Amino acid sequence: MRLSARLSREWRFLKGLTRTLARVRSIAAASTNLICDDLEAAVDKWRDRPAISFEGRTVTYGEFDAMANRYAHWAQDQGIHRGDTVALFMPNRLEYVAIWYGLSKVGVATALINNQLTGQTLAHCLNISGARHCLVDSDTWPPFEAARRLLTHDMQEWTLAEAHSGQRDLAQAMKGLSDLRPDRATREGMTARDTALFIFTSGTTGLPKAARITHMRAQLYMRGFAGATDGRPEDRVYVTLPLYHATGGLCGVGAALLNGGSVALKRKFSASHFWQDIVDEGATLFVYIGELCRYLTHQPPVPEETRHKLRLAFGNGLRPDVWDQMVDRFKVPQVLEFYGSTEGNVSMFNFDGRRGAIGRAPRYIRSVFNIRLVRFDVEKEEPIRGPNGFCIEAPPGEAGECLGQIHDDARTSYSGYADKAASEKKVLHDVFAKGDKWFRTGDLMRQDADGYFYFVDRVGDTFRWKGENVSTGEVSERLLGAPGVAEANVYGVTVGEMEGRAGMAGLVVAKGFDLAAFADFVNRELPAYEQPLFLRLLPQIETTGTFKYRKVDLVADGFDPGKIAQPLYVKDGAAYVPITPERFADIQSGKLRL
Repeated sequence: MRLSARLSREWRFLKGLTRTLARVRSIAAASTNLICDDLEAAVDKWRDRPAISFEGRTVTYGEFDAMANRYAHWAQDQGIHRGDTVALFMPNRLEYVAIWYGLSKVGVATALINNQLTGQTLAHCLNISGARHCLVDSDTWPPFEAARRLLTHDMQEWTLAEAHSGQRDLAQAMKGLSDLRPDRATREGMTARDTALFIFTSGTTGLPKAARITHMRAQLYMRGFAGATDGRPEDRVYVTLPLYHATGGLCGVGAALLNGGSVALKRKFSASHFWQDIVDEGATLFVYIGELCRYLTHQPPVPEETRHKLRLAFGNGLRPDVWDQMVDRFKVPQVLEFYGSTEGNVSMFNFDGRRGAIGRAPRYIRSVFNIRLVRFDVEKEEPIRGPNGFCIEAPPGEAGECLGQIHDDARTSYSGYADKAASEKKVLHDVFAKGDKWFRTGDLMRQDADGYFYFVDRVGDTFRWKGENVSTGEVSERLLGAPGVAEANVYGVTVGEMEGRAGMAGLVVAKGFDLAAFADFVNRELPAYEQPLFLRLLPQIETTGTFKYRKVDLVADGFDPGKIAQPLYVKDGAAYVPITPERFADIQSGKLRL
């Protein structure tokens, strides 16, 4: 890289990092300044400016605050006390942020329940939230009613729709309540260490866990992105991600509302209407999850995809091939990729736009970051320790688990889950010195010599086969280059008594998909140990509400034709052949050599 280009890249990185740190530096665990205080300060500064638009209606900052105040008074009227929790089970809607903002003003935590959940998983989230009240609307009261019998405690249901038997009318209860702010003394004695929200993990590999979001952590998200995006009052942030998740509900909202900008909120993501919405809303920023952007690349070209006013897209999980299309096809001037987890203490940004990198922590300012990669044993699914009992830092180019050292300050503290036992499982002790504590992200990454980090795979998704480590994420990315492959979800499956796990790919394919051409691609482009031995053709790949691929059910099904109705294939030599019951038995017995 030419010296001038390198200096320019370094300048962009340092400028973005400095801007972000400046917005979060004053956050402290012992502070009595809460996330609702941050939002109230924004209201006082920009009271008459538009705050949130949704389905043809716009509220100003002042109206947004008044709405929140009524929810605060509603909680007090119902005897919901400081330290209690209320469950919010609704899709994106105008009132959503105002509800948890208002409840936080009287010290009540809000459990943000994924509005797509049903049955046992929904009941599980409601149960572990500890909430005694649940707020629903016309979309979510039916699944709530269906899951009620699975609840472990009584829960009062409040609806913004027409009330049915056993429900209470939330809109009616709100009538006549004051829109003035509740007395600040209501939350006297609270600190930023207290709980503001519960946000649930996506449940890609099991039942969701409730991550405890303190006021300090909510501030870190919202203030951090207010700085990282270089937000301005004239900005309009397009949010189509679910508000029950931190990326859309805190990062996206914070980038707008803590800068005097506005949120253009959508009920849900639509790939076919996305660019028309961006243009119609006059959006200058949008917040993404990587798979959302991939869906956009599958859409036919439309004039609006380059006629927008966007200056920045920010989010996480953007793969390099999609990144190219975001910049080259859609003409998005800047992409800000970041890495972070809802419950963790590791965060990083790719401020200078190195395509494919999830963030950067250069060695010359290493002390600013609490991040280290350690060597990892894929079979044991744990970090490798040396003769001295300490972990071994992974050198540049080697995949290792990403850890974040735990301290008591805002950026590196770890608040964990509602379940203390689950929280402790994520903490690794005595990593580089006796008594130190590190958060296990569960993510495998590589770092290059310039300090850029690249995502490899989730721990448990990477598997070992024929003596080699196989990254499901990297293989999936390669398979997307095969002719006729629209989506690929790679995972490891056990085969009879064989050691390790064999690769299997769930594929969504285009009409006219040529299995022989796919086999040729696999044989040509992937080393033998990375080639998926099994294929399953799927009508669609099941995802979470934040577009992450679910693997748990696919892994459980394996390659058994007795369980699976879709076409199944096994790699026999250079070709893929159908798995019949007889061939399945031969595979399991070892008669058919893989």
